[in-house]
Amino acid sequence: MLTHLSIHNYALINQLTIDFTNGLSIITGETGAGKSILLGALGLVMGNRADLAALKDTEKKCVIEAQFSIEGYTLQELFEELDLDYEQETIIRREILPSGKSRAFVNDTPVTLSVLNALKTKLIDIHSQHQTMQLSDVSFQFSVIDALAKNQAKIASYKRGLRTYNKLRKELKVLQEETEKSKEQYEYNLHLFHEFEEANLKEGEQEVLEEKLDKLNNIEEIKLNLSEALGVSINEEIGIQTLLNSLEGKLQKISSFSKQYEELANRVTSVKIELDDVVTELENANEEVEFNPNEIEELNDRLQLIYNLQKKHSVSTISELQEIHVSLAEKVAQVEDAGGVVAQKEAEIKEVAKKLDDVANMITTSRNKVIPKLKKELEYLLSELGMPNARFAIELLSSEEYLSNGKDNLQFLFSANKGGNFGELKKVASGGELSRIMLSIKKILSENIQLPTIIFDEIDTGVSGEVSNKIAKIMQDMSAHMQVITITHLPQIASKGVQHYKVFKGEEKGVTTSNLKLLSEDERIREIAEMLSGKDVSESALTHAKELLAL
Repeated sequence: MLTHLSIHNYALINQLTIDFTNGLSIITGETGAGKSILLGALGLVMGNRADLAALKDTEKKCVIEAQFSIEGYTLQELFEELDLDYEQETIIRREILPSGKSRAFVNDTPVTLSVLNALKTKLIDIHSQHQTMQLSDVSFQFSVIDALAKNQAKIASYKRGLRTYNKLRKELKVLQEETEKSKEQYEYNLHLFHEFEEANLKEGEQEVLEEKLDKLNNIEEIKLNLSEALGVSINEEIGIQTLLNSLEGKLQKISSFSKQYEELANRVTSVKIELDDVVTELENANEEVEFNPNEIEELNDRLQLIYNLQKKHSVSTISELQEIHVSLAEKVAQVEDAGGVVAQKEAEIKEVAKKLDDVANMITTSRNKVIPKLKKELEYLLSELGMPNARFAIELLSSEEYLSNGKDNLQFLFSANKGGNFGELKKVASGGELSRIMLSIKKILSENIQLPTIIFDEIDTGVSGEVSNKIAKIMQDMSAHMQVITITHLPQIASKGVQHYKVFKGEEKGVTTSNLKLLSEDERIREIAEMLSGKDVSESALTHAKELLAL
């Protein structure tokens, strides 16, 4: 509910401060007095684009501040989403600086215009003949039906499911595309994989093979040197073993004479033992060395296989080849298992689709239940508003597609004349008829859901007599559930307000200004009498005004 409005240096307004209460508030004034300026100021504070032309004094900043009581609006979650401090008495301020820069604040927190626009629909609804074109918008028509059907929770659940459904379908598409690309490479990858399988590479194998081959390629030199080494070691006359035996014997003969000689003898014995072991190894190595051309060929073939694979895959080690082997195995398996993965994803989509269908069916059922009631109430209200032959044809058409709010298309047709053809609202309804239809819809909605403050901007244009009384009664009934502010030229409507404001022009220092004041009881009688008879107020007009206010 709008509780306070303050305007400084905007259009024709120097300084204006006004308080509002709940119920029905009336704003009247002569044409051109500045009623549209109030709406412009409210539009700015709710996020409309600023214009330097809005500044009355271009050397001073324009400040517009609106205070809302939002305790019953359940906006805590929205404030949290917008990263705002929630206050039951929320103040929105808009400043336009002489430089043209614009600033906005919610509870003294700087915000962007997008934040104000997010709050706007929750706080205030400015309703004029221009806004009646919204009636032809299918999303608005659905919002009316769903509000009456109390489908909000179902639609929220449906939208969550739809996001999951679309996400899964996107994943399936990517999976299918990747599978097709993988299939193109499958045969080649499978060939490479089989090459690795047949090669059966072992870690460290290359180094062992290269060492063996190097040994076999130098077999004659190895054999010659091993034989000569044995000769040096075991020759009966000058071999190292013979000399060491002689040395050991001589030292053992004198070892009993000195600790030193004994230690030397022991050391020679140790050397002799080590040499004996070396000789044994040399003999074994010499016996093992033999030329085998078949083995050389096998080793060369094996190494050439490894070298070819390394060259083919641009690597230099067996470990790198093994990594490629693993990668190829995964690629081959991916294609071979793709059918199962795709089937699993399709099963997930099918399961989500079933749940979506269930929720969509519940939404459709709820809508179908309230459509006859909506149709009946609209036709009754329009009959009361001077449209006795108004008829609606509202029908849900099933859709195979998942739409943003269910699986229904909506046909919302209207006929204003008896025996007339049904057609789209924007094509068959006049501006005045659209205003009355919108008023009727808002009236029905106000009895079913919590609506924000609504401002009716002269939607009674072109209406008079008994119809104006009906419009006034509808607004009065609506104000029992919400705050209603109406700008009107009709005394029948003006007389129904809880409070009555008048917009008027004045002059300050030779400059025209607009002002707004809350009328006292006597001032209100005078204002309604002027609306009835003009500036020259007659006694009968005053009497009539009092009668209207007494009703």
